[in-house]
Amino acid sequence: MAIRRLDLGYFFRPASETGGPQPRVEPALAYLVRHERGLLLFDTGIGDAGADTEAHYRPRRRPLPDALAAAGVALADLSVVVNCHLHFDHCGGNPSLSGTPVLVQSAELAAARQPGYTAEQLVDFPGAVYEEFTGEAEIWPGVRIVPTPGHTPGHQSLVLDRGDGAVVLAGQAHDTASSFASDQLAREAARDGAAPPLPPYPDWLDRLADFAPRRVCFAHDHSVWEPSDAG
Repeated sequence: MAIRRLDLGYFFRPASETGGPQPRVEPALAYLVRHERGLLLFDTGIGDAGADTEAHYRPRRRPLPDALAAAGVALADLSVVVNCHLHFDHCGGNPSLSGTPVLVQSAELAAARQPGYTAEQLVDFPGAVYEEFTGEAEIWPGVRIVPTPGHTPGHQSLVLDRGDGAVVLAGQAHDTASSFASDQLAREAARDGAAPPLPPYPDWLDRLADFAPRRVCFAHDHSVWEPSDAG
């Protein structure tokens, strides 16, 4: 399996959402996976969710066809799409992939069809084809969807077994690699029997640990998490 990161632009997260005094510029990253079964795309970039959202996040988009072309791929070459979740900055290119199966958790699709969750034209577009999952599933040999709820109720990550350890495409399970690292350390401290108080961490970190990930990649951070013994 070969994995290529695609740069699909960036947006400005306002200070009201960063927890600090300044806005933060965040990338919108997708991942192209070449597998013996075909080409898989994990996330599709920033969609147009209306004037208010445009003004709030001020996105700058790189068209999905351009990003794919730089990797030698056309929209028609894609076999399947996996969205970590269905917010506008992760499924924006889905309408350009009419007829291509989109793999999603049932809880996420149900949430996305509720008013105010996302832009409905990015979800129920002409030719939309969804394959719904409830929980974990191996979709191709060595390619597994793992639920990682928190940011949204149906958030999911993709675990890729490349033989020498797994690569996790974590989407927005965490906003940053450092945030993921903090939760990993919290889990380690808890497992070491450290005395409380201890910071909480999501239960699904235990499941990801079963795959002994060597790299964890994110949707809004160019940095990559690696275990301390990665060398």
